[in-house]
Amino acid sequence: MSQHPSFKAGSSSSKKRRNVLKRFERVSLLEKRGQWKEGERVTGLVKTKPEE
Repeated sequence: MSQHPSFKAGSSSSKKRRNVLKRFERVSLLEKRGQWKEGERVTGLVKTKPEE
């Protein structure tokens, strides 16, 4: 049985930009923008777009 083409590792998948950030990435981005301070809740964060 052969492997489906979508499972093969390609060079394009490693260069693809993610549009969803992990929580720690969102917090660090919001800290840079001055929208989050140490000690605030990490749940219910505002929506953020990745840096370009």
